[in-house]
This record gives sequence, C-alpha cells and structure tokens, in this order.
Amino acid sequence: MAWLDATGVQVQIRGREILHHADLRVERGRVVVLVGPNGAGKSTLARTVAGLQPLTGGGVAWDGTPIAELSSRKLALLRAFVPQHAPVPAGMTVREAVELGRSPHVGPLQRPTAKDAGVVDAALDRVGLGPFATRQLATLSGGELQRVRIAVAVAQASPCVILDEPTSSLDLGAAAAVGRLLRHLAADDFAVLVVLHDLALAAAVADDVVVMHHGRTVASGAAADVLTKERLAGIWQVDAELTTSPGGATGLHVDWLAPPALDPTHHPLDAWETTA
Repeated sequence: MAWLDATGVQVQIRGREILHHADLRVERGRVVVLVGPNGAGKSTLARTVAGLQPLTGGGVAWDGTPIAELSSRKLALLRAFVPQHAPVPAGMTVREAVELGRSPHVGPLQRPTAKDAGVVDAALDRVGLGPFATRQLATLSGGELQRVRIAVAVAQASPCVILDEPTSSLDLGAAAAVGRLLRHLAADDFAVLVVLHDLALAAAVADDVVVMHHGRTVASGAAADVLTKERLAGIWQVDAELTTSPGGATGLHVDWLAPPALDPTHHPLDAWETTA
C-alpha cells in the first residue's frame, strides 16, 4: 500500500478549476517529483494532498485512511509540509524554529521533553546546521534558511515530507545540497514528495517523475521515460533533451533560440501514461 494515494483529484479555487484530474502515489523510501510548466497545478496538488487545500472531487488517502477522516493533529503525524516561502520571525533562533516541528508531539499544557530536545538536535545535525543552532534566522542565507525549513519537517518525525519548490532562488551549490538531503531522507525510509522546476535536478533526485499539465497528470515513471524530447517540446514548448552520463550526472540540453520540434502524432494531453 502506498503511503500517499491520490486519485482523480479535483480542486476549484474561487470558482476556477485548478485541478481536474490528478493522480499521485508516493511510497516510503522513494522520492517522487512533480514537474510541469507554470500554472500546471503542481503546488496546488502538493497543498491538497497535504490537507492545506480542500478537495472538490476525487480522493486522497494517507496510509489507507481517507484524508477527510484525519484530524489536523493526526495528519501532522503522517506528513510534514515545507512551503515555498515562509515568514522569518524577528529574533527567532535556528533551534527555536526547529523546535516548532515537535508541536504535534507535545500535548496541550505540556512542555517539550528531553526526547524532543534530542530529536531537534538530530534534525539540526542531519541538515548540517548544528553549529548554527543559536544563530538568528534573519542572519542566514537563502540556502541556510531552506535547510532550517527542512530541519523543521524532519523534527516533526512524520514518515512523509512534502516540499514545494525547495530550490527556488537558490544557487547551484545550495540546490545540490537540498537534492542530497532529499535522497538521504528517502534512504532513511521517508516518503518524499517534492515540486521542482529544475528538470535536470528532478531527474537526478527522483525515483519517479510525475508530469502535470493544465491541471492534470499526463505521465508518471522514471525521468528518462517521461521527460522525452517530444514531451518537452509539447508541454514546455522548447527544443530540449534530457541526458544522463554513465556516472549519473544529469543535464538538460536546450536549444534556447530554436522553436520546438513538435511531433504531429503526439499531443501533450494524451491519455494518462505510466511507465512505473
């Protein structure tokens, strides 16, 4: 059974249909990456399965339980959500921020225990921020702040981590560091769902890539199988090709000035395809 199973998801926001048929499965120990052009519905799907955006149709189940049957506290014990942008409270230290991840485990009128402190320490060490524990958030770089947000999710100790564009606005080195963190989480049996725009990074970190377009899922499987030259042309409107070296390095080769070479027999909104 998949840890997260979403089928036929539909979402309307202020009367506008954002998702009209989205499917998604995430298992523990795997990284699933949502990709697609701007406006495809990636972030909306991530927020919906996380319980932050109401469904208008379809179903979402966590570990076999429909999301409508889960309280917010129970849902927090099943998944952690890392938003694309989060406020940076003035005066808060790195450790204080990561301690917030323990909130679902601390009952009303209770104080954090020594166990909670140990989990926070482990989360800081996992993301390489142990020496930064007393630093104020306002003094950190963008990449360091993103690692703090991931540490908050790790401290939450939920089996699934959902990240919405965790590498947006990061430089190459910081983005690569986040990519390594995602793989390490999967290696420790977390289910990882991440929204990415960088297709080369998606190919490098993903066990499965889910392609979205116009509010629906159109393909799912290994990056090399679903991010084909034809699909890149049809959906992203570019002449591009994804490559992987024998050593595992990924690259996206784009002819920036050439129009896409569209295959007249293929349409990007063909029936759902899966190669998994």
